[in-house]
Amino acid sequence: MRRPAIVVSAVTGIVLLLLSGRYGYHRDELYFLQAGHHLDWGYPDQPPLTPLLARAMSAIAPHSLVVLRLPSTISAALVVLLGGLLAERLGARRSGQWFAALSTALCGFVLGVGHLLSTATTALLGGVLISYLVVRILQGGDRRLWLLVGVVGGITFQANVLVGFLLLALAVALPRRPGPVVAGAIALVIGLPYLAWQAAHDWPQLEISRNIAAGGSTSSVPRALFVVLVVLQIGPWLLPVWGSGLVRVLSDQRLRCFGVAFLLLTGTFVALGGKPYYVSGLVPLLLAAGAQPVVDRLPRWGPAVLLLLSAPALPITLSVLPVASTGWVLAIDPDVGETIGWPSFAQQVRAVVPAGDVVVTSNYGEAGALQRYTSLPVFSGHNGYALWGVPPGSTPALTVGMDPALLSRICSRLVEVGRIHSPVDNDENGAVLRTCVPQRPWSQLWPHVRHFD
Repeated sequence: MRRPAIVVSAVTGIVLLLLSGRYGYHRDELYFLQAGHHLDWGYPDQPPLTPLLARAMSAIAPHSLVVLRLPSTISAALVVLLGGLLAERLGARRSGQWFAALSTALCGFVLGVGHLLSTATTALLGGVLISYLVVRILQGGDRRLWLLVGVVGGITFQANVLVGFLLLALAVALPRRPGPVVAGAIALVIGLPYLAWQAAHDWPQLEISRNIAAGGSTSSVPRALFVVLVVLQIGPWLLPVWGSGLVRVLSDQRLRCFGVAFLLLTGTFVALGGKPYYVSGLVPLLLAAGAQPVVDRLPRWGPAVLLLLSAPALPITLSVLPVASTGWVLAIDPDVGETIGWPSFAQQVRAVVPAGDVVVTSNYGEAGALQRYTSLPVFSGHNGYALWGVPPGSTPALTVGMDPALLSRICSRLVEVGRIHSPVDNDENGAVLRTCVPQRPWSQLWPHVRHFD
């Protein structure tokens, strides 16, 4: 009975593996690679697990995108496998299991995090694995599985703190059960090193969260559009599936905790100004819960039509199209643009750096690209880079894409020397290159340059 989940999981993994080497690094991946060379218990914007994975993959095969993204490929394949297994546990027949696995494989959240190495990769897998274990418990399984839920939650927390919200939501939805509290306590103990790091550095992740809520991140979303974007990023044609799943779990006394947790998380992240993928951990369970009801309700060809209509998720989230044909994709998913053009960017910067100058970039993606493709001395005030050193003395710098108002305050001499031209219209396209002679030593100016978002 598990053949549908295994087959679709394997195909998903193969497709992701074949496409993972196309285009180039995402800006976050360039950052993770450098963070992996500054291993610590934490960073301003994340726990340590993802940089550790980047460091390990880079040690296995330096400069290989395929190997760097292998943890994400495996993670997405496992999410699809668990989606099919959840459908089986929830009583789906073979047709429902095929539909659940295929719906999970075409879910935008799953494809997106499976294609790139990110903190969301582990958060999604951790959330789905927790869902699977809790379903087993609620169906009469060994209550000691709550201990495993806590371990999974703790490991996931070391990649992405969002799992803490999931465990808290489950504890609220299951108020008379000690299991979620025990699991949460175990996860908290495993996550303590990161929390201690954050406390020792004045909780920069809270500042980042506030900036995201205020629209300071490139992927910030207006609160009014949060639910709409959840629907679009899962895939609009899959709404009948996970919508039916949400109705089903809310109607089932044993499974109601998942529906309550999903609604609690959605309300919380709307209020806090979070991002749509923050609720992704429960989506495969909802797809699994809704698969058989949709198969039973629609004509025989109905599920196939929904899957076919969901197929555009592939070129939107994966590197399928030629770069020259990605214009319409960038309008839907700007993240694709963040994987194109970094070698050209690095060459353009290197061509105008005066001898003896350092480079100061506006963000960690630019800094990571320059460190990957050049030997220039590179600094940035963005997130983790802000803690990894400042330019020496009052050394002149070539600045990349930095706020001109800030530069006018900290530079005694400022000259524009060029602009970046990207193959696609991404965040670096048009970034201004300026030479800056600092008014004072960089160590004194760095608090003005440093920013967490």
